[in-house]
Amino acid sequence: MTDSANGRASVVVLGGGYGGINVAKGLDDLADVTLVDPTEAFVHNVAAWRALVEPEWLDRIFLPYERLLASGRFVRDRAVDVDGRRVTLASGQVLEPDYLVLATGSSYPFPAKTEEPNILSARLRFRGAHEALLAADRVLIVGAGPSGLELAGEIKSFYPEKQVTIADVAGDILAGPYDQALRDELRRQLDELGVELRLGQALRELPSAAPATLDTIRIATEDGTELVADIWFRAFGVQPHSEYLDGGSLTDSRDERGYVRVDEQLRVVGETNVFAVGDVSDADRDMAGIASKQAMMVAANIRALITGEGQLASWETMPPLIAIPLGPDGGAGLIGDGVADAATIAELKGRDMLIGHYAALFDADEALEAA
Repeated sequence: MTDSANGRASVVVLGGGYGGINVAKGLDDLADVTLVDPTEAFVHNVAAWRALVEPEWLDRIFLPYERLLASGRFVRDRAVDVDGRRVTLASGQVLEPDYLVLATGSSYPFPAKTEEPNILSARLRFRGAHEALLAADRVLIVGAGPSGLELAGEIKSFYPEKQVTIADVAGDILAGPYDQALRDELRRQLDELGVELRLGQALRELPSAAPATLDTIRIATEDGTELVADIWFRAFGVQPHSEYLDGGSLTDSRDERGYVRVDEQLRVVGETNVFAVGDVSDADRDMAGIASKQAMMVAANIRALITGEGQLASWETMPPLIAIPLGPDGGAGLIGDGVADAATIAELKGRDMLIGHYAALFDADEALEAA
């Protein structure tokens, strides 16, 4: 049971990604908050590609959950069954909070995301991938979305001598609700960096070698063109983490892709005190910034329910805002009116990869300065 002996409402947040940490932090002063995650530290995935090419960033992107909450608690565990607001963890512990927030996010190929259980094993895996990248002369990236473009920009910015190829079945980069002018600007910068684009042809098969490992890679596109590389990275394949809802009362709340259906207030459809935010919900695109904004809204809505003050806010689909760094000094984005140039993206995101904001959230500024 969740401890609410002091009379405060209890809130359980499942998942410690961008959505989960912001909900937990936003309610820490008001409720008995329990944050549940199977790993020991938040991973600042926004900077994962930078940590791949520049390993000293490994000292910055892992922020232990124990530093997040002043009053609440962190439980290192995994939800295996959720039936309404009754949560059963892998350890057998059962939590029955007043409010439940599903913030379990999504999986994505390493190293854009890692699900290693502890900081040490995650760092070792990153360093192994870094050493493999260093030894490779030719790099293949499969996927021309934001992640694939960022990775190409990072590699060419730090290792300009390496041959980098991006392959995608789509006829252009950056699928989605974005202005063509943004694609054109990104393609211009990628061309300046020397990144080769192979678009509009499906691969006959993915490489048999594991991604992010050194190996001889030879694969063909549907038109017979051979792509040769020494290492490859998979930059597609997001999958929401909602498997723990199987068999419970929330099973039918998921759509055919596994996303949790939510209403305008980001409550799970049919529920009053169960919310879902970020990549696990069907409310919006899968982006860290969107997850954070949804989390702040849900924290405010739960606060209103607990205090009985104020109206519940409704989520409005975010406009197609995006910032895509191509290394520390390059990139482009849509921020406000028109296409944001490289200098704007570098200042906003590319140079520090937003690490300062998240260090402050975890009260980790001194630790980062020491690093």
